[in-house]
Amino acid sequence: MKNYAWATGLRGLLMLLAGLYALIFPGPALTALVIAGGILLIIDSVLGLWSLTFGGGKSGNYWFDVISNVVSLILGVLILLSPLLVTVLTVTFFVYLAAIAAIVVGIMEIWIVIRERESYARIWPVLLSGIFYVLFGIVLALFPLISAEVMMMFGGILLIIFSFGLFGWAWRLWQRAKDVQS
Repeated sequence: MKNYAWATGLRGLLMLLAGLYALIFPGPALTALVIAGGILLIIDSVLGLWSLTFGGGKSGNYWFDVISNVVSLILGVLILLSPLLVTVLTVTFFVYLAAIAAIVVGIMEIWIVIRERESYARIWPVLLSGIFYVLFGIVLALFPLISAEVMMMFGGILLIIFSFGLFGWAWRLWQRAKDVQS
């Protein structure tokens, strides 16, 4: 039981350090995430090609699997060769996706609440929510890199909060292990 407490405490410590890093250095934290993604792409594609070549795992889409693994390998290598450029492109792409999603959700909320206003006791909360979604999407689209850094800082804050939960869990596990020994 004490081993679980130590492992949980270590997870909490790593989560706390990652959260502080994301909060203090959001740009490099984004780059680190993209580099980790590149490494995962390389590992996954090498293992996939190994499995297709030596593992005997045959699917009905052999050439599709080969091509997708080779493309993943090339993409992973490109990420590691130019992590800053790829970070800017990747982050911008995902922030634009989030912006489009926010604008679409906001427009849908506004449209539905206006179209079915008889079903609502008060339409202004839903209408206001839709307007805020649209404004949020516009801000994301206008400032994608700053938005990504702010979201990374928010993620860092969440990691710090969750790390304290893990510390509490580790403490409870430690106390339970002491009670079992007694």
